[in-house]
Formats: sequence, structure tokens, C-alpha cells
Amino acid sequence: MAFILTQHPSIANHFLAELRHKEIQTDRMRFRRNMERLGEVFAYEISKKLPYANVEIETPLGITETCLLTDQPVLTTLVRAGLPLHQGLLNYFDRADNAFIAAFRKLKKSGAFELHKEYMSSPSLDDRIVIVSDPMLATGRSMVLTCQELLGTFRIKELHIVVAIATEEGLEHVKAYLPKAKLWVGAVDSEMTSKAYIVPGLGDAGDLAFGPKS
Repeated sequence: MAFILTQHPSIANHFLAELRHKEIQTDRMRFRRNMERLGEVFAYEISKKLPYANVEIETPLGITETCLLTDQPVLTTLVRAGLPLHQGLLNYFDRADNAFIAAFRKLKKSGAFELHKEYMSSPSLDDRIVIVSDPMLATGRSMVLTCQELLGTFRIKELHIVVAIATEEGLEHVKAYLPKAKLWVGAVDSEMTSKAYIVPGLGDAGDLAFGPKS
């Protein structure tokens, strides 16, 4: 399944518009905050699909009943570009465990990609609901390789993937190789450049958030 945020007009459209706007996005703090706010919107939407249980709460004047999450998710992101989106999710899932992955793709002679993981800090993901966030989903290959490695290492109960902007090709690739994953997408663009930049996209999310890298 794929939930496309912009299919339903909401205030999130404003956050996405500012993320894309070539002048507004030059303000790094505003760019990070808009990505963070988008993560907060996704957290709210995802929360509707998670398990709850009825509990009693004692107030200063009596007892009331409400429903609270029974399973806190594990929020996972790919550094560095994913950090602002991750923070938005964490603002709402404030009791969640967290995992951080640093990885890069290496092109083999055959034309296929290998994922080289440089660093991972994570709790056990066995029997956990895992939310993986990354701002851009272009070809979808990096996301698939990352999630396949996680699924091969842990017995993940439920996998959610959150991206701000995806391509149609990337979505189809993820659906084909991760059929059980639930996709949460801000907007879907139709094109990519030869270097796998999404068009119209928004540019390099990591550079816009934290400055150019060498």
C-alpha cells in the first residue's frame, strides 16, 4: 500500500511547497524545519494504523478512559539527509527507540549496486514495528537494499517507509521487492536525471539541510 500525502489537500502542501521553492529552501533552518514538520504529519497519519489498548487515567478530579499505543515503533533513518524528517517523527513518537544507519552504494561491474554499511546503531528490531525514513526515493534501490538487510537480520513485525518525495519508478521498485512494506509518501514526481536526481524534486536534501559535502 502507498499513502500519498498530496492526494488529500492539507497544510502539508505548504511544507512541501516551501521545501521545493528555490528561494525559500536556501534558508537551511527553514528547510530543516519544513522537513521536520512533514515528519510530524506523517507520524500522525501512521499513528492511526498502529495498535492501541484502552487504559484508565487518573486525573486530579477523577478517572477517565482513553486508548494508548501498545507498541512503540523503532524510528530508523539514513544519515545525514534523513535526520530532519526523522526528528519530525520523533517529535510525535517521543518514546520510540531509534536506529541510525550510515551507508553508501557501490556500483559493481555487472551494473548492480551493493550497499556498503559503514555504521549502524540500533536496538534489536525483532518483533518490532520499524519506520524507515529518508527524504528522497529516486530509483528506490538504496531503500530496498537497506530494508532487505534489516529484514535479513531481524524478524521485523511491520515495516513502514516514509519519504518526502518519490518517483513513480522508485515506488514501483520498492513495491516489487518489499511487497509487505507500507509506504508513506509526500509527493510523487515522474522524472529523474541521468544522475538519479528527482525532477522537479527539490535538489539535494542533505546539502540543503546541512551544507554541501566534498
